Amino acid sequence: MKEYTNYSLLPYNTFGIDVKAASFIEYSSVEDLKNILSRDAFVSRPFLHIGGGSNLLFTTDYAGTILHSQMKGMEVVAEEGDSVYIRVSSGVVWDDFVAYCVSQGWGGAENLSLIPGEVGASAVQNIGAYGVEAKDLISQVETVEVATGSDRTFTNEDCCFSYRQSIFKNELKGRYIVTYVTYRLSKNPVFNLEYGNIRAELGKYGEVNLYTIRQSLIAIREDKLPDPKVEGNAGSFFMNPIIPRAQFEALQKVYEKMPFYVVDEERIKVPAGWMIDQCGWKGKVLGRVGVHNKQALVLVNKGGATGQDVIELSKAVQAAVKDKFGIEIRPEVNFI
Repeated sequence: MKEYTNYSLLPYNTFGIDVKAASFIEYSSVEDLKNILSRDAFVSRPFLHIGGGSNLLFTTDYAGTILHSQMKGMEVVAEEGDSVYIRVSSGVVWDDFVAYCVSQGWGGAENLSLIPGEVGASAVQNIGAYGVEAKDLISQVETVEVATGSDRTFTNEDCCFSYRQSIFKNELKGRYIVTYVTYRLSKNPVFNLEYGNIRAELGKYGEVNLYTIRQSLIAIREDKLPDPKVEGNAGSFFMNPIIPRAQFEALQKVYEKMPFYVVDEERIKVPAGWMIDQCGWKGKVLGRVGVHNKQALVLVNKGGATGQDVIELSKAVQAAVKDKFGIEIRPEVNFI
C-alpha cells in the first residue's frame, strides 16, 4: 500500500489536467482496502475511487482522498460447455485483459480492444464499442461496501446495466468499490462485425479470426482517436443519444444521410459525432481546447487546458446540436 499527500493527478487522468489530491492511496489487496475504509481519517473526508482516469474531467484540486487499485491477476474459475469464466482483479488494465482473451482463443471481448482504463471501471461504466458492451460479458461483480467493509457480490442482473450505465454509477454511486469482475467468454465465438467499418478494415488481413479482428479494431481506434500522451482526451466525450423512432423518422426526412442504429422497435440510436460534425465543430479550436479533427465525438486538450475550459467547449457543442437537431447529447465523462 502506498500513501501520498498533495499528490499530482496528472498521470491519473488522460485529459492531462494538472490538479492535485489532498491524499492519494494505492492498495494492492482487499485486506488493504478494508483497512483504509475503517480509518477515522478516511471516513471524515470525501473520497473518489479512480481507475485509469480515462473517463474523468477534473475541474479543480481534489480536497479529499483519491483511491486507486493496484490489485492484479486473472484466474479461470469455471468452464461450462463452450463458456470460460475468468475472474479479473480490478486494477488490471482493460486492454491487457482483452489481449489475454484473444491469445487464449476466447471470444467476446475483442471488439472492446484498446479501450483505455482498468477492469474495475468496466463494470461501473458499462464500457462499450462496436456493438459490444461490458454487460454482454460480465457474469458477476465482487465489491466491498464502503460504509461497513463487507463483501458483496452482484450478479449481472443486480448491476442494472444499460447503455453506459450501471447501478454503481447511479443508485449505489460511491457506496461500493469493485474488487473483482468475472467475465464469461466463448471458446467458439460468434464474431460481431456489422458495426462501423470493421469489415472494411478486416479486408486488409485476409483471414477473419480473433487476432485479426483485434488488430482491425486497434487500427480503427488509432486512426480516428488521438493519443492522450500527445493530446489529452477522454475518448468519446458524449454518449450517442437514443431517441424515439418517430423523432428519428422526422429528422430523417430532413437529413436523409443521417446514420443510425436500431435499438428496438421504438428507439433509435443516433451517432453524436455525426451531429457534432454537421454542426461544423469537427477540428474547431477554442483557446486551449478543441474538437478532434478526425472524430468529432472527442474533445482534446491542446495544451495547458483547465477542466473548466473543456466544460465550456462541451456546453457550446451541446447547444449547437440541440439547436440544429432538437436532441440533447450528454457527456459520458464524469466531471469532478
